[in-house]
Amino acid sequence: MNSVLAGSFLTLHYRLAGPDGADIINTFADKAATLSLGTGELAPAMEARLIGLSEGTRATFELAAGEAFGTRNPELLQRVKRAMLDELGDPGERYHPGDVVQFPTPDGQNTYAGVVREVGDEWVLFDFNHPLAGQPVTFEVHLIGVL
Repeated sequence: MNSVLAGSFLTLHYRLAGPDGADIINTFADKAATLSLGTGELAPAMEARLIGLSEGTRATFELAAGEAFGTRNPELLQRVKRAMLDELGDPGERYHPGDVVQFPTPDGQNTYAGVVREVGDEWVLFDFNHPLAGQPVTFEVHLIGVL
């Protein structure tokens, strides 16, 4: 039976749940996921839990607050001027707390997300932390295949 090594290609079912136990990702009721370790598809702390496990293994891991997605960084709360938002997107857009807004990376090749926290007359406060930063998570896995 194959064991997981750094760089392994995996077929697995997995579930990631937040501190309230609610599923964030759950592949158990759907098609199994396929991924390569070390490519950023899973957080490094979750990948580390998989190293050494054998095909067929079922396991559940509790990751402490901040371990899976880092601690919350107050510097990632940023006010963005409404004029800049109008320039980047739709000038008529209305923003509400909880909205997720995609921003282009400087090279224009990718995007990153910010969550609206507050809306002022001339600005919008965005939180660019990962939504699970600073929170404990549960990572459940069933390794189907390891290559």
